Amino acid sequence: MFLKLNKFVVNDKPEKRGHTYVQWSITVLGASVLVTIGFLIGWVSPMKKILQSDASPTGSPLSDTEVSAIASTLILTGIIGVVFCSYIAEVYGRKTAMLLIIALQMLCWIIKLVATHVAVIIVARVSAGIGYGGSYVVIPVYIREISQDSNRGLLVTLIMSTQHIGVLAIYAMGSYLNYHTTLWIALSFTTATFLLMLFVPESPAFLVKTGKLKEAAKNLATLRGFPVDDDIVQNEMNCLKDEDARFKSVESISIMAIIKNKAWFRGLLITQLIVCCVALNGTFGIVTYAWSIMKDAGVAVSPELQSFIVPILLMFGTIVPLSFVQKANRKTLLAGTFLTSGLAMGCMASALLAQRFGFAVPGWVLVLSIAVAVASYSAGIISVPTVVIIEMFRFQVRTKIMSPICMLTFGLVSIYLATFDPISNAFGLYTMFFISAGFNLLGAVIVLVWLPETKGRTVDQIEAMLLGNKVEHAPVDSGGLDNPSYS
Repeated sequence: MFLKLNKFVVNDKPEKRGHTYVQWSITVLGASVLVTIGFLIGWVSPMKKILQSDASPTGSPLSDTEVSAIASTLILTGIIGVVFCSYIAEVYGRKTAMLLIIALQMLCWIIKLVATHVAVIIVARVSAGIGYGGSYVVIPVYIREISQDSNRGLLVTLIMSTQHIGVLAIYAMGSYLNYHTTLWIALSFTTATFLLMLFVPESPAFLVKTGKLKEAAKNLATLRGFPVDDDIVQNEMNCLKDEDARFKSVESISIMAIIKNKAWFRGLLITQLIVCCVALNGTFGIVTYAWSIMKDAGVAVSPELQSFIVPILLMFGTIVPLSFVQKANRKTLLAGTFLTSGLAMGCMASALLAQRFGFAVPGWVLVLSIAVAVASYSAGIISVPTVVIIEMFRFQVRTKIMSPICMLTFGLVSIYLATFDPISNAFGLYTMFFISAGFNLLGAVIVLVWLPETKGRTVDQIEAMLLGNKVEHAPVDSGGLDNPSYS
């Protein structure tokens, strides 16, 4: 499908050589995988009212505990997915891992269609959860490896924001279509994505790693729009071979070595605390239970319609990282979004508490609070910590800590979702948002007090700052992320 795409114009005009549309086409397909992940993330919110109604497809209304179990299972099994899919991608290839991720999602929708017992729905979410966890590791790596330097950052950043499109789509389908129709549409889209993914080329970097140099050069030529023997293709192949040789020659760093190194350990401790605040910041609770929150808040307009603001703001919020992460100071952006989200969560919790005591609170207060909290999350809270980790740690250290950080995040989010309904029912919905407000404000304090500014500084400078040494600010021309010191 993606073969024989090179065409050259022979006329009086200068020959136009090379293209990027194959890379963009594959990126759109990769984005479709993240859209299906969005289906999974957002499915519980519109389906909760159906599953807890007398017309529940399970035969009887589900309890809040059962719904919480369904919601948290996806995130909890994502921990397994990070490790399992990473292994498949490294041993059997990025393409194989992506097909597995999509197949697990297809299995989830099929199980939900053929069986409706609550235990079976949880099993379906377990299947999808493994693919969910793996998608955040495998898809960005694959897109990074097929992209050329000039558009790599843009393609990787854009693809990670497309899951919000899936959340919005499943909110709309779940609100206005019946239970089984929604499942059929989700399955059809996922199946189409799987079939198209069969035709994408394997990552040239993986093929070089496994010694399949001819196939790697062929795929690279297809991706770049040049003949296999073109100098540009051969030069990039040489770079891939050099990078592979350099990676294999680098001595692996153990977790114990990271703990013994004061700068690395302090950096790890700071980033782990920040990740904890991100996971417990409350946005996942809003995304998962948006319909219920709007309904309990007594908004005047349809809760279904009002809940659409969540994925819409998540999508628009990703424009901020694209525009400002490279320009703004990391501390300023991250602390500012933590603080803004904390105030919004506190305002929402206070409004819900006031309603609990019989005070009339306008519906727009809750909607605006949710809007500000969600926008803050997508504008900085979810994106800046990843940038900081990339800039703070050397490559060998990053390879050791990224998987544990992902697993910590998934574990904390799953605990948050599992306890959301029980705590809300026992102590009031406002309780969870007061807790989230506290974690947001704690995150702002951690960032302002302990996190060193990483923008425009080398790894050596950042390590010196972690040890308490003062470092003169010497801006890096590339803006940080592209500095060779970070690779």
